[in-house]
Amino acid sequence: MDLRSIAMGLAFAFMWSSAFASARIIVAAAPPVSALSLRFLISGLLALAIGAALGQSARLTRAQWRGVVIFGICQNALYLGVNFIAMRWVSASFAAIVASTMPLLVALAGWLIFHERLRPLTALGLVAGVAGVALIMGTRLSGGEDLVGFVLCAIGVVALAVATLTVRVASAGGNLLMIVGLQMLVGAAVLAPLALAFETPAAIDWSASLILAFAYTTLVPGLLATWIWFLLVSRIGAVRAAAFHFLNPFFGVAVAAALLGERMGIWDLVGVVVIAAGILAVQVSKMPAR
Repeated sequence: MDLRSIAMGLAFAFMWSSAFASARIIVAAAPPVSALSLRFLISGLLALAIGAALGQSARLTRAQWRGVVIFGICQNALYLGVNFIAMRWVSASFAAIVASTMPLLVALAGWLIFHERLRPLTALGLVAGVAGVALIMGTRLSGGEDLVGFVLCAIGVVALAVATLTVRVASAGGNLLMIVGLQMLVGAAVLAPLALAFETPAAIDWSASLILAFAYTTLVPGLLATWIWFLLVSRIGAVRAAAFHFLNPFFGVAVAAALLGERMGIWDLVGVVVIAAGILAVQVSKMPAR
């Protein structure tokens, strides 16, 4: 893995993890599904405009279209949709930790669904990841985190794992900005009717922090991080790219503490380290030997 790929991976991990803190600010002041649908609409249109200016085409193969639709529904509508709703009741660091277990679920799906051989290091990583999650869940739920919020976060991370399995198909063949824009518009199209049916846009509590958080979430984690992720997967493959997810628990906790002042207990930190070690073990075990 070259230095450019490492820099892209670090940038993606930080931007992806920072989205939880900015989303926490948004959902405290605005209807979550409406805000997310608007974010996808703006990010999607921007990505299509930039892609068209760069000469990219929206003419995709059937496999790419299938990947765009599945990715748009699973990652944007389901994963981010339930996470935005859940963060009305749970902390940003808690949501980030649950979401960071996605590589563990992908490895588990490979074993249970696709009958991939479970290497000893993979098994050890899965056990470590489960142990870390159990440790954090025990301390957080007993400390006041909402059980319904946790269930929503869990549903979201399963949807994210499904979306991750489709990234390689969707990103194959170029036109990455068009693909990024289209999958965001898919998310907007799925969420908009729900927002109109169940939420009241007039309930927005306008402030400078809300505007800044929305702009940041739309442009950085929403557009830039997604584009970098697709580029990284195309550059080094999904397995090697997913290794950077082991940084997400650290970045998610650090950003939430710095921006929102969320406090972390010693067992939270221990759990984060164990989960990160499990994710790294799983990803290293899947990398081909050189």
